[in-house]
Amino acid sequence: MSKPNINATNLLEQIREQADTENVRVTQHAQQEMIEEGITLDEVLQAIAAGEILEDYPSHRRGACCLLNGVSRGGRFIHIVITTAQSALIIITVYEPKPPKWVTPTQRRV
Repeated sequence: MSKPNINATNLLEQIREQADTENVRVTQHAQQEMIEEGITLDEVLQAIAAGEILEDYPSHRRGACCLLNGVSRGGRFIHIVITTAQSALIIITVYEPKPPKWVTPTQRRV
């Protein structure tokens, strides 16, 4: 697990700006996860607006990306993996952080 880098604030601002302008693409995998977990695109955008970067993967083999944790207006915790190296915000996957993998929305089980 990698911690957010020094540019996390700038990165989060960029992500939020892309989400605000709806410059967003949802992968087929993310769409399937959203359907399975009953997560709407509105909830994802709300979570991004209120979110924080939990993990940053600037050297990921498929391109720079990060894991965001956010909360929808309804109080639902949502994790979103997003590419950070594209002009559009590409949502790779979306899920609710739950046991056994997650102890809390921000802490993985070790």
